[in-house]
Amino acid sequence: MARTSDAKERLLASALTLVSERSYAGVGVQQLCEHAGIKKGSFYYFFKSKQDLMLAALAQQSQVIEQMIFTPALAADLSPLERIERLFHLTYEFQKPMTQETGRVLGCFFGNLALELSTQDEPIRHCIDRVFRAAVASIRNTVEEAIKAGEVPEVDAQATAEAILAYWEGVILLAKVRNEAELLKKLAGGVKEIAIAGKKKTNP
Repeated sequence: MARTSDAKERLLASALTLVSERSYAGVGVQQLCEHAGIKKGSFYYFFKSKQDLMLAALAQQSQVIEQMIFTPALAADLSPLERIERLFHLTYEFQKPMTQETGRVLGCFFGNLALELSTQDEPIRHCIDRVFRAAVASIRNTVEEAIKAGEVPEVDAQATAEAILAYWEGVILLAKVRNEAELLKKLAGGVKEIAIAGKKKTNP
């Protein structure tokens, strides 16, 4: 039986949409198939399980976030600290259309799943951890540039990058809880204070 060429992509899109709006546990294979407009048999042609689909959706979404937020935010057209602050403004622009469409701030796809599944599903936890570690590496490079430029003191770049990612995730979570995407813009400036007050390097 011939299968439509975009069935896999529709399943991935449905996974992102439904899990973002509900939860991983709150969405079953049948609901995913109905939303994607495909038959259940086609689901198992592309994916072994809902977990398998979610791992593929996480990989796809990590590329989207990299292309739409991290790469443009950390581009070298601004000073290092301004680039880090721009992460929050571009995250707002990313969240805004979804908020307008659904009436709710949906939050970070990775953060939402981490909260729900980190103690239950090791493959998904490891996948999210890899995504977060890659984000920290990108931020760390920018922090190191800020140190060289004299924008921040000689801080521990790794610990500071991890604190910045934690702040970014925390602001997204707060915006979701308050259903106020504008918090991403209002609290963006606070990330500079975190960078400047980062953990000082200690001599070995």
